[in-house]
Amino acid sequence: MIDKIAWLHIENGRVLVARSHGKDTFYLPGGKREPGESDVETLVREIREELSVDVAGAELIGVFEAQAHGRAEGETVRMTCYAASFAGELKPASEIAELAWFAAADADRVSPVTRIIFSHLESTGLLA
Repeated sequence: MIDKIAWLHIENGRVLVARSHGKDTFYLPGGKREPGESDVETLVREIREELSVDVAGAELIGVFEAQAHGRAEGETVRMTCYAASFAGELKPASEIAELAWFAAADADRVSPVTRIIFSHLESTGLLA
């Protein structure tokens, strides 16, 4: 099981996604925790590293699981998703090559767990 923390940032019915250098699939911004980190500490660190902004006021949205993209059959990823406000200017940093705003119709361009999250967001009226 791959345990990841992700930021769900939604504006105008679209969710912010990121693509790493050398990859063609988009993911929710975030990543794996370091030893001893809480979910929120991981979220703050990963978003600062990847997007050059500081998040605050994290609110748990949900926990989602699916087959891990690009991994052996049966290897799963658990994505714990938080909404949070931010300060600063969003820009790709570290391993991030590109940021984009996706609607539900873009689900074929994201990882399997992100597709499940998109479906959830669409069913609650948050994603166009």
